[in-house]
Amino acid sequence: MTPLKFSSGDLIADRRADYAEGLLAVGDATAAADLYAQALEIAPGWAAGWYRLGEIRADHALPGAAEALRAALRLDPADTMGAALRLGLLGAGTAEMPSAFVEALFDQYAGHFDHALVETLDYRAPQLLRAELQGHWPRALDLGCGTGLMGAELRPLVARLEGWDISAEMLREAEAKGLYDLLEKRDLSDLPEPGAGWDLITAADVFAYLGGLEAIIGWVGRALAAGGSFAFTTEAHDGPGFTLRESRRYAHSEAYLRGLLHGAGFTARFSRAPLRMDRGAPIEGFVVVAQR
Repeated sequence: MTPLKFSSGDLIADRRADYAEGLLAVGDATAAADLYAQALEIAPGWAAGWYRLGEIRADHALPGAAEALRAALRLDPADTMGAALRLGLLGAGTAEMPSAFVEALFDQYAGHFDHALVETLDYRAPQLLRAELQGHWPRALDLGCGTGLMGAELRPLVARLEGWDISAEMLREAEAKGLYDLLEKRDLSDLPEPGAGWDLITAADVFAYLGGLEAIIGWVGRALAAGGSFAFTTEAHDGPGFTLRESRRYAHSEAYLRGLLHGAGFTARFSRAPLRMDRGAPIEGFVVVAQR
């Protein structure tokens, strides 16, 4: 389901969509998809409706999923709902993570993010990284800092702590904790050339939303001071390269990560551990500490 609330702006179309959701709840996906299609005849410019129709068709192996998702993407080129990801999972398009989708997702979840991850999903990436970090750093940057879960682990280890995130709402939650010396809203898929060297850069549970890591790992290699450290986690993928999972999160292979780190001038040590739970099962990941 799209992370955004949505309305077509037409009462009749919205009512049909509501009926469709009721039918879906009792297991009649075919009828639900038909009702969404009827709603879209009334409101053909409704991007979220096309996305929801494509989602229902894809989830229940009904025909026309890719066509509906492409319609959503045409109407919402920024792809706030992540139609390109669903197309990628269908094998009908590229599987790139749209920045607008990530921003909207985390803006919505910011208020209950900590509870959902820590209490419900047993999220442990910050603690796993903290256990691998030895020493004290003058200046650190927490990429994708979110609400500050990693910042809480870093604060005792660093003299100056900066955090970047794409979500203004997540940054608001982080600011309230008083952990960071500086917080900035940044899109990690489109970073400018670094102007100063950090001694430590971290990225806890961030690369699940980036896919290909060539650009970001190259950027970190240029952003770190000589001898600086780079600590991050990724979900573990046992095949080649990286893959987009049904969770709409990316997983990366050790060989892929080692190749990128070596090319950027890093030596690295890897460990493997459960990062969190998902649907009652542990999600295995890599905990990586690399030195430039």
